[in-house]
Amino acid sequence: MTIKERMAELIAIIEKANEDYHTKDTPTISDAAYDQFMAELVSLESKYPEYKVEFSPTSRIGGIVLEGFNKVTHQVPMMSLANVFSESELRSFDERIAKITDGYTYVTELKIDGLAVSLLYEEGVFIRAATRGNGSVGEDVTSNVKTIKSLPLRLHEPITIEVRGEIYMPHKSFNQLNEERLSQNEPLFANPRNAAAGTIRQLDSSIVASRNLDLFIYTIVNAKKYVSSQIEALQYLKKLGFKVNPHHHHVKTIDALVDQIKSDDELRHTLSYDTDGVVIKVNEFHLYDKIGYTAKSPKWATAYKFQAEQVETLLKGITFQIGRTGVVTPVAELEPVLVSGSTVARATLHNEDYIKMKDIRIGDTVIVHKAGEIIPEVLSVVTSKRNGQVPFEMIHACPVCASPLKRHPGEADHYCTNPDCPGKNINSLIHFASRVAMDIDTLGERVVEILQYLWYLN
Repeated sequence: MTIKERMAELIAIIEKANEDYHTKDTPTISDAAYDQFMAELVSLESKYPEYKVEFSPTSRIGGIVLEGFNKVTHQVPMMSLANVFSESELRSFDERIAKITDGYTYVTELKIDGLAVSLLYEEGVFIRAATRGNGSVGEDVTSNVKTIKSLPLRLHEPITIEVRGEIYMPHKSFNQLNEERLSQNEPLFANPRNAAAGTIRQLDSSIVASRNLDLFIYTIVNAKKYVSSQIEALQYLKKLGFKVNPHHHHVKTIDALVDQIKSDDELRHTLSYDTDGVVIKVNEFHLYDKIGYTAKSPKWATAYKFQAEQVETLLKGITFQIGRTGVVTPVAELEPVLVSGSTVARATLHNEDYIKMKDIRIGDTVIVHKAGEIIPEVLSVVTSKRNGQVPFEMIHACPVCASPLKRHPGEADHYCTNPDCPGKNINSLIHFASRVAMDIDTLGERVVEILQYLWYLN
């Protein structure tokens, strides 16, 4: 056997071992044997670099250090999904589709709490990975994604294809990472999603390799070229060698869909990774154009969000912040508490009417949740634990510039009356630089605050 043939043999052995262990969850060789094969391949590639191939599994080790990430324009935009939060909203979604067409079924898939990625393969070889970004333009994270061991660097068929999925950090990897950071007196990550997002944006791919991210693939771009339905797409993705979440189901009726979501809601508490809902898609691709799209999302799919976790904590105080339009918003200062995977110490109280309607008072024990699993919010008061707390009174002056506040007739918000209020100005600039506006990466909130401070000094 020639050196080149031995290297090809080693690559085949390691590829199969990776797929068996990380994709099929059925390891076929020991860790020691795997390490031995990998060490032999590394040695041969160093001696005979002319025989090294771009899909070599040694590239998963990392070591590439970038100065930054290049932009990638998605030829097919990475659209977001509309959300539903209750059975009634889910049935309304079904009713809208039923008015347009019939003969449709659904596929349910767990909504993995990670970050979306698009993967490009040419003639079966992995070429590029890009983040969602703003849906139209993302970032090239190829070197980092290549370190994920469940990612096939070479498909079982030599086809050119683009697929999309979700990168996530398993609970085991998350706990190990935070233990390491704790031992090094580094700030801890709040939850696995934040840890995965922070990891994939590391400029040193060896750091990414050490954090053991994982990946589920769930869709094919321009899938009609290959299959005719979503359930067939998932089966084809598995055939190609991708890791597909096993908890997907083909359901025929809305009642079966509701039952499946209830089952998945129970299942999520037993999983080794985070999921915050279920993605529902019409199965039949030929109906997609007929059902249609909005500007931001397809009408043939939606995401059912599981009910947010509700936790008790103490409301220690109420502070006020001003937005770019001059709206002054009361904010609950809470005894820090873990809610839906992250520590919450502050929560919105919306406006004066919201506080008085729920009779929220400083010193109350309150119920906190995350609205839409994102924004911390005070949901209610545990009045049985109240002991002489004073009713809330709205402030009358701006918390930044002390100008009088004004509440317009028929509105719930209070506004600062000073057109030159520094609080309004700084938040206007922060919004201008944000991703939803001009997307200026180097002009974040902290930088704007420093610039404002320096301006005042002068």
